[in-house]
Parts: sequence; structure tokens; C-alpha cells
Amino acid sequence: MKRIAHLAFLAGLITLPASLVADTTTTAHHTAHRTRTHVQESSVAQQHISHLQHSRRPHVTPVSLTTTTSHGRVRRASLTVHHRSYERFTGNSFTNVDLTNGDIIGGEDPVVRQAAIDALGNMNGTAVAIDPSNGRILAMVNQKLALSSGAEPCSTIKLSVALAALDEGIITKDTPVNLGGSYHLNLTEAIAHSNNLYFETVGRRLGFERVRHYANQFGLGELAGYNIPNEQLGVYPDQELPESQGGVGRMCSFGESVSMTPLQLGALVASIANGGTLFYLQHPTTPEEVVNYQPRIKRTLDIGKLVPEIQDGMHAAVQYGTARSLRANFNQFPVMGKTGTCSNNGTRFGWFASYADTQYGRIVTVFFLEGGRPTFGPKAAELTGVFYRNLWDKSYFMAKQPSDTATKTATGVTE
Repeated sequence: MKRIAHLAFLAGLITLPASLVADTTTTAHHTAHRTRTHVQESSVAQQHISHLQHSRRPHVTPVSLTTTTSHGRVRRASLTVHHRSYERFTGNSFTNVDLTNGDIIGGEDPVVRQAAIDALGNMNGTAVAIDPSNGRILAMVNQKLALSSGAEPCSTIKLSVALAALDEGIITKDTPVNLGGSYHLNLTEAIAHSNNLYFETVGRRLGFERVRHYANQFGLGELAGYNIPNEQLGVYPDQELPESQGGVGRMCSFGESVSMTPLQLGALVASIANGGTLFYLQHPTTPEEVVNYQPRIKRTLDIGKLVPEIQDGMHAAVQYGTARSLRANFNQFPVMGKTGTCSNNGTRFGWFASYADTQYGRIVTVFFLEGGRPTFGPKAAELTGVFYRNLWDKSYFMAKQPSDTATKTATGVTE
């Protein structure tokens, strides 16, 4: 009886590694050769953000067990011990320094600027507000960061990928994409919950060349502004990310190897908000420049028919997805947006780009945060809600005259 029990114990040890190895293999498949650690912005991540802190690939230690039976036979089994480590952030999410020092504000809308400053508070970041009907930058808080070479776009890159896949006819907003087994997801839910596997799958179907072509058409890899001093260029690589680092799938889910600026993202979202006109962004610096403002069209994008397809997902993100924190502060008008969270070398990035759809016109905003654990996409969405609330409290939307912006757009210059 003891021998039977002993053999049963050995059998349990021998079969145990199979499940452990399977789990390790799955983890390694998703995390091998990772140079950056990322957070998938699901509802679980937002609910448990204090516990889910960018876990890295576990350190694996093999352990061998050897036993000898009563007949002298040697039985060996191996165990795999996981030592999970967590990313250490060195960036500061908050600052005691006035980040607006040096900003050129003579041609900005004072109401919009103050609303953005108050919303950003003491968080380390930048806020940019754009009129999508003509490309005018209404406010740019912390211009040094806003005009920098940018950072990894994180999950905001999914907007570009979604438009590319829609235009190529690979998907519609309702197409169920198989993500393994019986698990399917459509575009609306994938954008709402920022599902990485969905966009990796769609990105691989597109292939790198098409993904890059559309990204360039949407303004990535080129200056977004027109004669804006000190604006730096974001980078979209000419080569696909090595497959060992995730390949094009990784580029489409997190924007790995891509550098995007707040202005580039703002121009892209503005083109979605206005139905397909990619304006050069312009930043008037004096009241006279505002009076004589002339819109400049970079190119016209054939995305008018695609906007309703992507808009549902952006709206769902705010209603019940990764950006739902926005609604804690503002729900007077529909808001469409996309969050992004990732990190690099100890600094965490939090993106949120959106536009408010009001009966008095639309306004595009980009909040980009840098820092440590308190910095992530849903936090940027929360601050955006504060921004819209500040404008609402100042009756900003009601004071706008739709006819003014329509006239300016009609007289825009195509470059």
C-alpha cells in the first residue's frame, strides 16, 4: 500500500511539469525579447491597477527531484519555479515646477488654455486642444513636451491600424475576428477595451507595408505643424520590427519602435472628427494672426465612410471601456476617444486623444502624461473629462458660433 502511494506521488510529480511548462511557454511566447513592459488596458487592469503593475517575464528556475524505489529504480521529476519581478519606475508623475514657463500664448484661446491648465494640475504632462474644422491649435500647455519628438504611442496606434484594416476591406466594425478557439471579437469591442491580440491579428493580416503606408498617410513620421518653431519630428520606422520582438503585430498593438508626437496624434484625431481632412496644425502667436488665420490642408483622406465604423468603438471606450473614467467628470456631450498606456526605461506613458461632439462644433484634445505608476491612459482620460467640464462650466460650447468655423474651413489652402 505504501508502494502504491509512493508511486502515485511520483506520478503526480512527473505530470506536474507539463502544466507548468505549458504556462511558461505561453508566457514566453508573449513576453520573449521584450524591451519594454506594457499594460493592456482592459477593464480588469483599470479595476486592479494598484496590483497590476507591468509585470515582467518571470525569472524561471528549474528544480530537479530524484527518488529511489524499493527495487533500486531511480525516478526523476523536474519542477519549474517562477520568480515574478515587477518593473521599477523612476519617472515622476507629479511636479512642483511650473511646466507652462516659456509657453507662447498670445494667439491661444484663454478659456481653453485655462481649462487645460486646471485639468492637468500638477501632473507631469502636456495638453493640446485643436479646432478640427481648420487645424488651429487653441491651446498648447507645456509646449516643450508637446513639441518634443514624442514617445511610443502605446494603444493609440490602434486608430491608424483600424482605419487601414477598414479601408482595405479586411474588417467591418462588426466582423468577428477569431483570436483563438471559440474566442471572437469585433472592432467596436476591441477599441473599447483596447484588445491587443485583436490588433496584433489584424496587423499581421495587413502586413507591414500596408500598415506603414496608412500610418504615413495619416501623418505619422512627418511634421504635423506648419511653421511651428521647435516642433520635432516623430519617427515611423522603414523596417518591420523583428519577429523575435513581436513583428508587425507588436507595432500594431502598442506602436513598438514608433515615436509619435502629441501634435501628430492630434492631427490624426482631428481628421477623424472632421471626416477626412488632414490639416497642418497651426499655432497663432498673436491676436493679429488669429484674425488673419488661414487653414492649410495637408491632404484629404478618403475615410469619410470609415468614420462611423471606428467612431462606435471610440464612443464605447468612453461609455464602458478603458476611458470610462472620463464620465466621472463629464457626460453632457458624447465624447469619442482612445487611451494608451505603456512604458520605456522606467518611465510610464499615459495617452488619451478624443473629440467632443457638440451641437456647437467639435474640439479635439490630446493629453499626454509621463511618470511612474500613477501615470496611465485612463488617468489621461479622467483629466480630459475635467477639461471638458471646465469648458462646460464656462459656457464655452454655447458661446461658439458654428458658422465662423465653417467659413474658415471653406477657404482653406491645400498645400
